[in-house]
Amino acid sequence: MLNYVFSFYYVKLFLHLYQISDVAFYQAQIILIFWNVLNDLTGYFHSNFKTERYLCSHLSVLYGTLLHVPAFLLPWFPWKVYEEGDWLSALHLVVSLCAFDSTLTCLQQAQCTFFAETVTRQESRLQLIKVKHVASLVGSTSILFCGLISNNLEILPNFQSVAIVMAFLAALSLYSGMYYMRYFEPKRSTEENFFLESEQDFTWTSVVLFLRQILSQKNFYLFPIMSFLQVFHLTFLNNFMMIFAETLIPGNVLSSSTRSIMYGAGFICPQCLVLMCQSWLKKFGYYKIILTSFYLEGTVSIAMLLLGQYYYYCLAFYLIIIKSSLCSVIFGIHALFTKPAQSLAPMAILWKLREYGYGNSISSAGDGTQDLTHASVPVDLRDDVFNLICLVPLGIAIFQILVWSPFSIRTKADYTGTL
Repeated sequence: MLNYVFSFYYVKLFLHLYQISDVAFYQAQIILIFWNVLNDLTGYFHSNFKTERYLCSHLSVLYGTLLHVPAFLLPWFPWKVYEEGDWLSALHLVVSLCAFDSTLTCLQQAQCTFFAETVTRQESRLQLIKVKHVASLVGSTSILFCGLISNNLEILPNFQSVAIVMAFLAALSLYSGMYYMRYFEPKRSTEENFFLESEQDFTWTSVVLFLRQILSQKNFYLFPIMSFLQVFHLTFLNNFMMIFAETLIPGNVLSSSTRSIMYGAGFICPQCLVLMCQSWLKKFGYYKIILTSFYLEGTVSIAMLLLGQYYYYCLAFYLIIIKSSLCSVIFGIHALFTKPAQSLAPMAILWKLREYGYGNSISSAGDGTQDLTHASVPVDLRDDVFNLICLVPLGIAIFQILVWSPFSIRTKADYTGTL
């Protein structure tokens, strides 16, 4: 719930309301890239301590929640009334990004430890994944409610109030979940504990042997590349969907409440799609489903490009379905390789928007309505933005098809003997 809201709103908040400079925005994203690498490596080594399996997962949730909730609230409350290009807004963005990413990583690692320790049967894991998608479906509605109550970030005090309520609900759910999971923590015998402790003595040897096997496989390179592209695709849409919609679709065509529903649908639909398509995944396998979704993404992008930008309802529908591909949810995210995409996508898209002249003409519109914002956008800019939202997904889809097609692990049987 918190991650959806953070990724969807922070770009527009800092660009439009806090008026951060482009250079400061790029610098913050570059800092985040290096911070992600250090953060993920530190988390990996920390997870190999002996106490991690027994105590640290609980402590990580306890202290991680105490830090994650204020980290989520950080960006929505300005430290002062920012002027255009204020250095303090740049520092605000850096602190917000790094704090949220660190605490989120801490909680995700603790969650993975809980699942690995308490759920050992494959059937139970599949059932837990379904439950997780239901929880994600509920959490994805946060975009809808935030948009409706805050008029899509136009009324900042309302948005701040919703953010506080969401932070409280998130903390409550994390603590209740931790308390509930403790009852399912397995009780090990003395022999099992001795085996697990002895296993730590061979950690580095095992890591070296494992890396030698992994690095010799082409699938190791194909899957992270695919994940990187998918993260770039989702970040491109999550961070700039509001900006794209306000630039291309007039306010008299889609009201503010309708836009909120559209934004919310872009997050809710992927979760519903996964829940409804479990039988397809079992029947056809992940490889075929993912490859098919790439072809569909490319086809939809070409169709929208040929149709043109003035079919506004088709354009709104396109913005929803282009981020609702099934692979968006079933992809595993290899953080060390794919997290840079979360920073590179905002940098690349903002650079292209500025190159097209975005911000030059609408900055004088003040705090007017979305229709005024759209009316003040030059036709050339609307054409460029429309081409951007069609050609970027199309290019990513083509590249993903080329990379994913040689992937050799296509069924369970293919995995046997691969490493």
